[in-house]
Amino acid sequence: MPIYLAFDYGLRRIGVAVGDDITGAARALKTIDAPSGADWHGLENLLREWRPNALIVGLPLNDDGSDQEMATQARAFADGLETRSKLPVHLADERFSSRAADDVLRDARASGRMSRRVRKGDRDSQAARVILQQWLDMSADA
Repeated sequence: MPIYLAFDYGLRRIGVAVGDDITGAARALKTIDAPSGADWHGLENLLREWRPNALIVGLPLNDDGSDQEMATQARAFADGLETRSKLPVHLADERFSSRAADDVLRDARASGRMSRRVRKGDRDSQAARVILQQWLDMSADA
């Protein structure tokens, strides 16, 4: 069963999600604090634990499809992941993933599925889940 890890790269935190081809579903996994760039040790531990077949990194794009300022850093992070992991790394359009993550968290709080307050890292891991879910959906259609 092919397993995928997805990353919502940020300068302070990296959201992580996991998903697979069998269920076609992604779920938020965790957020890694990365105040000075990528926490390669923490990321390597995740790779050993989950043994993914491929990695997906969200690529920040503007509404018109052009790169946002963070796109260069996201590409560098993806390159670093590919070099260190020796796994295929796919870039995925992450437009609107943070807004979609906010909607999911707001709905979870309103429905009572989430009783605690939303933490900063919740948005990042949910954004990674949205990125991976979109990628899985597009891959299934291909």
